[in-house]
Amino acid sequence: FIWGCNPLQLLLPFPLVFGLFLFIYLVCITGNMLIILIITSDAHLQTPMYFFLSNLSFIDICFISTTVPKMLVNIQTQNKSITYEGCLAQMYFFMFFSGLDSLLLTVMAYDRFVAICHPLHYMIVMSPHLCVSLLLLSCLICLAYSLLQTLMFLRVSFCKKTEIPHYFCELAQIFKLACSDTYANDVLLYCVTGLLGIIPLSGILFSYSKIINSIVGISSARGKYKAFSTCGSHLSVVSLFYGTGLGVYLTSQMSYKSREGSIASVMYTVVTPMLNPFIYSLRNKDLNQALRRFFHSIGDRFR
Repeated sequence: FIWGCNPLQLLLPFPLVFGLFLFIYLVCITGNMLIILIITSDAHLQTPMYFFLSNLSFIDICFISTTVPKMLVNIQTQNKSITYEGCLAQMYFFMFFSGLDSLLLTVMAYDRFVAICHPLHYMIVMSPHLCVSLLLLSCLICLAYSLLQTLMFLRVSFCKKTEIPHYFCELAQIFKLACSDTYANDVLLYCVTGLLGIIPLSGILFSYSKIINSIVGISSARGKYKAFSTCGSHLSVVSLFYGTGLGVYLTSQMSYKSREGSIASVMYTVVTPMLNPFIYSLRNKDLNQALRRFFHSIGDRFR
């Protein structure tokens, strides 16, 4: 049972598309691996904020790896196909890591809320036990959601050699190609996806409303800048993640043959994970200093 799976229909020749996405993928893997390596090896970064950041980098690596490698293989071999089992696995891991990305950004917003609004109690509240518990809870929620969606998907039937007008197996797009009734699946998809999108985003907005109130109450301009600078990188990543995710949601409501939908999905699944390391490394003073120490130590070893 083979499904046709078109790569992204861009107005570019296949070799150029292959080279572009291979470059983006390698940059994403290298940048996120570098952040993980620096955080785990630098004693100055052993804090809850960087614990969550290292996990976010790992999730971004897994997130982009669910779609891009298969697309690169399809482009290189000119074999635009994926098995039913392969599509099922891709959907499962895509839902798991995208949901985990959303929940972890919410946890990181809570971490910034405690750090700025309750600085004297920060290390007590954000204990290692709580950090690990929040991470495990996020994993369990996404595991249950992805497993439920996958089991519900098994009840849907498709015609043979179904062509997916997308560059990866996206659940909402595939339901439009089903030969059986998908009403229950659609209800579950939009309800749970809405909850995993609306509740985390509401938590982030609530946290930052409290953070802004606390920053306004700081008397010195330097204190305000220092407080806000710790949130700048996270705010940028949140805006990029939810902005592109909203673009995917809106374009998915149009015809599934829409080229704009594929471009929005590329921004959400490929470009965003690649940009996250640059956003954190360019806007975060502590991480910049850790990067310099890391490269200086490497340079000293080769002298």
